[in-house]
Amino acid sequence: MTQSLPAVRISTGTYLLIGLGLIAATALTLFLMGQVPICKCGYIKLWHSEPLSSENSQHISDWYSLSHAIHGFAFYAALAWLAKSQPVGLRLVAAIVIEAAWEIFENTDFVINRYREVTISLDYFGDSVLNSVSDIGFMVLGFYLAGRLPVWVSIGAVVALELIALVAIRDNLTLNIIMLLYPLDAIKTWQAG
Repeated sequence: MTQSLPAVRISTGTYLLIGLGLIAATALTLFLMGQVPICKCGYIKLWHSEPLSSENSQHISDWYSLSHAIHGFAFYAALAWLAKSQPVGLRLVAAIVIEAAWEIFENTDFVINRYREVTISLDYFGDSVLNSVSDIGFMVLGFYLAGRLPVWVSIGAVVALELIALVAIRDNLTLNIIMLLYPLDAIKTWQAG
């Protein structure tokens, strides 16, 4: 007869420390990849509202922060379905790993050049380390809200965030994915508008 090992219980605080460690490792990785710590402009802004500028994706938040919050809602839903028997802290760590991997991949020459070739983001040269860390924070915020809100409110929040970005800057997560995977001239022309 075999005995199973006792389940290891990990505290919420430990999951948070693991998450913070992953975020710090991501920041270091991005810095070592050559991404600037903060905007080359030399200052930090809480909010940068002009998407078609060299300061986009360089400060703490911008219109694309909404997309990262949506990532959090989506990761919460996917992980609640795929790993429902796992503690929410472990699912949050998994979401941070996924978002951190995207932030690293997004700042490779491959993706930066793809953005510049197929979207209206001609001045895009990658995110500052500060912006990438903030993007992960916005994902964590979306994840947290998804865990606290009724499903219908979460769905409504995602739709609202997409519509706000669409109206404000003619871009959002949906259009970003389309333009990266299957660029359409009609969308690019409309966005340049």
